[in-house]
Amino acid sequence: METATQKFQPRTFSIKLWPPSETTRLMLVERMTKNLSSESIFSRKYGLLSEEEATENAKRIEEACFDSANEHFMKEPDGDGSSAVQLYAKETSKLILEVLKRGPRPREDTEASVVNKSVVLGKTVFDISGGRRAFIDAEEAKEVLAPLTEEGNSYSKICLSNRSFGIDAARVAAPVLASLRKQLTEVDLSDFIAGRAEDEALEVMRIFSLALEGCVLKYLNLSDNALGEKGVRAFEALLRSQNSLEELYLINDGISEEAAKALCELIPSTDKLKTLHFHNNMTGDEGATAIAEVLKHSPLLENFRCSSTRVGSDGGTALAQALGICTHMKKLDLRDNLFGVEAGIALSRSLENLVGITEIYLSYLNLEDEGAIAIINALKQSVPSLEVLEIAGNEITTKAAPALSECVAAKKSLTKLILSENELKDDGAIIIGKALESHTQLKEFDFSNNMIRRVGARCLAQAVSNKPNFVLLNINGNAISDEGIDEVKEILKAGKNSLDVLGPLDENDVEGEGEEEEEEAEGGEEGSAEEDGGELESKLQHLNVEQD
Repeated sequence: METATQKFQPRTFSIKLWPPSETTRLMLVERMTKNLSSESIFSRKYGLLSEEEATENAKRIEEACFDSANEHFMKEPDGDGSSAVQLYAKETSKLILEVLKRGPRPREDTEASVVNKSVVLGKTVFDISGGRRAFIDAEEAKEVLAPLTEEGNSYSKICLSNRSFGIDAARVAAPVLASLRKQLTEVDLSDFIAGRAEDEALEVMRIFSLALEGCVLKYLNLSDNALGEKGVRAFEALLRSQNSLEELYLINDGISEEAAKALCELIPSTDKLKTLHFHNNMTGDEGATAIAEVLKHSPLLENFRCSSTRVGSDGGTALAQALGICTHMKKLDLRDNLFGVEAGIALSRSLENLVGITEIYLSYLNLEDEGAIAIINALKQSVPSLEVLEIAGNEITTKAAPALSECVAAKKSLTKLILSENELKDDGAIIIGKALESHTQLKEFDFSNNMIRRVGARCLAQAVSNKPNFVLLNINGNAISDEGIDEVKEILKAGKNSLDVLGPLDENDVEGEGEEEEEEAEGGEEGSAEEDGGELESKLQHLNVEQD
């Protein structure tokens, strides 16, 4: 018999935040479409997307981010889904920003003519990726691929992305593709087996691989196919036959350490390779060591992306050392790995050889002050034409501010500087802000989540206020008082740009300024809040920052 205590025992409820409902996903797509097709500081700078193109990008972004977040959730089945929701939101925001900064597609892309549900760009590009992502059967494959069978066609670039081929459809495509071997130079097979069972997907890949074997390709995109080692080896015939590749994309392919080793084994020659992308894989340290071997044979590499690949210190060091041979490097993206200080120092040594770099993305690498300072000093001494420097989320403190300032002051071509999610505080803002004052090319500066308050915010506003081409100042996620925000707005209005350049302040902690002052006063190490404020005001006066 139940006791009174048992009878009235409170129930516990488990609330699952993931997965979102279909209605929620559709609402997100609609919201992203509106954001992508609305007037903004980005559209004024990079161009406004049409509603059709915005919708297409919104659907693609949502699907990719949902898949990524869902994969994350499946690895934590006992969780409530909150981390998956956060990843979902973070990735969608990041990809929306990338699309906004890329701007609308070139006119020749948007003026494509439609033939048998496929898109024919001019007479050399064949693309069926537009429209809704869907399965394709044998009958539809015959219809869609019909233009490729026309005698005398001159198609050299084909994109079969966004349509999922089964075995029957692949067998229809195989002889068509084989007939084009002598003329194809670019092949995009990204996301072309979605939703297929593993055995079927592997067979489809083998069919396409054999059909395309012997093509002299310059561009090959196998992204978004969950390859793993089995998938990489399914493409053995195609990969082994490539000696002239200039661009290779393997993004979001489940490239494990075994898959990375298989790639290193199957790619016969990379001495002409200029672009190599490995974003969002699970390569790990041993896999990174295999990729490092590919880099050692890629002296002409100009664009290397190995972001979000779970690479730690050992793998990061191996990659960093191998990059030293890539003296033609222009764009380097290693974001969101676990390099640490040692790999950061190794990278700094290689950067001394990469004098042609114009863009470098090193956010979320656990560099800390020691690793960051080593890299910053290397950039200061070399890399004369640096345009983009992103080094967010590396636990960088005011200790690194002088080195950052000297580096920034030396890079007169700098257009974008991202220092968000560090601990540079007001002292760092003042030092770096002063270095930025003379930069006429600067367009974007992100100092969000850096523990700055009123004084640092005013200094940064002053640093960018007279730049006619400036488009975005992000100081969100700090502890700026209402008075400080008002002063920032006044400084920007009085300069050559307008309030449009000020990013959102929805995560600013207005009360945080006072709280931090109280903590400093209690600690006693930095003196009282009043003394600290006086010191910062003094620095501002020394830097000739005008106060209204």
